[in-house]
Amino acid sequence: MTTIFGKIIKGELPCEKVFESETILAFKDIAPKAPVHILIVPKKEIHDLQSLRPEDFSILGEVVLVAQKLAAEFGIEEGYRLVTNNGPGSGQTVFHLHFHLMGGRRLSDDLA
Repeated sequence: MTTIFGKIIKGELPCEKVFESETILAFKDIAPKAPVHILIVPKKEIHDLQSLRPEDFSILGEVVLVAQKLAAEFGIEEGYRLVTNNGPGSGQTVFHLHFHLMGGRRLSDDLA
């Protein structure tokens, strides 16, 4: 794994972990855009959403389940955003598939 997320997954870099399973790691974003801003990262190295293969689609279900659990845990289940960027044109800067769970305040279009 060559990205910063790969290094976090391998334990080479620290993070403020909020969830971990065999296939998913979730941790607080170091530059949050909302009071709750958690990154949900599959441990399998997948470049971006477009790179998912049919055998990887179950990962999306796991991500949603983790997002629901964390939204309830952090008290944002009535209003949150779950976002992923695909490719440089969307603003993706770390090329390891990941999702942003954001909430804790009224979200404006600047987080879309």
